[in-house]
Amino acid sequence: MLYETVVAIDGPSGSGKSSIARDLASDMGLLYVDTGSMFRALAVVVLERGLSPTEENIDKPFLDSLRLEYGISPEELIKINGKNLTESIREHHISSMASKISGFTTVREFLANFQRNLVRQKICVMEGRDIGTVVFPKAFCKIYLTASDKIRAERRLKQLREKGQGSYKFEDILRDVRERDENDSKRALAPLKQAEDAKKLDTTNLGYQEVLDALKAIVLKSAKEKDVEL
Repeated sequence: MLYETVVAIDGPSGSGKSSIARDLASDMGLLYVDTGSMFRALAVVVLERGLSPTEENIDKPFLDSLRLEYGISPEELIKINGKNLTESIREHHISSMASKISGFTTVREFLANFQRNLVRQKICVMEGRDIGTVVFPKAFCKIYLTASDKIRAERRLKQLREKGQGSYKFEDILRDVRERDENDSKRALAPLKQAEDAKKLDTTNLGYQEVLDALKAIVLKSAKEKDVEL
C-alpha cells in the first residue's frame, strides 16, 4: 500500500478544506476524499438510532455492521447501508456529534482503514484533521490549511444561509468553531496539529483562486521533490 501517493490537507473546522480540496483534485485529475464526511455520516447514524455517544455504544461490532460507500458521484458522496447521507451530513447540528465520536479509538481505526483502502488505485487528495500526522504520515505532500476563527465562522455562516439555514447567528457559529478547535486540538487521540513537514497556508486574507493556485504550486513542487508522477 503506497501511503506516499496522498496529498494530505489538514486544518481546523471551517478552514475551507472540503471545497478547495475537491477543486484541487478535479483540476489535477486526482481522487478527492472528504474524511470529514465519513465522521459526519457516522454521526448521522448515531443520532438516527438514538445512541448515546460513548465508546461502549460505538464499538467495533457496531461499526463493522455498517457498509460505507464513498465517491459514487457528487450527489452520492457517501452512503451507509445503502442510504445516501450526502445532504444530511451538512446539517449544522451534526458537527457536535461528529466531533464527539471522532475522539473514539474504534471510530478512528475503522475510518483510517477505510481511507487507506481508497488510495490503492489512485493518487488522492485527502482532507481532515490528522491525515498527515496519523493516517498517512508518509504522504508525499502535506498541507496545513487554516484561517482566523472569525473568518472561518463567517464562511460557515454564509454556507448555512446559502442552504436555507438562516436561523443561526454569527456569535453562535463562532462559539461552535472555537469549541470544535478546543476539542480537536486537545483530544488524547490523534489531536489536530500541524505535521512537522507540512506546508502551512493561512487563507485569512486570500481569495479562493489565490488559495487554489497556491495549493497547486505546493503539490507540484512536492511531487517533483519526491519523484511522484501526477
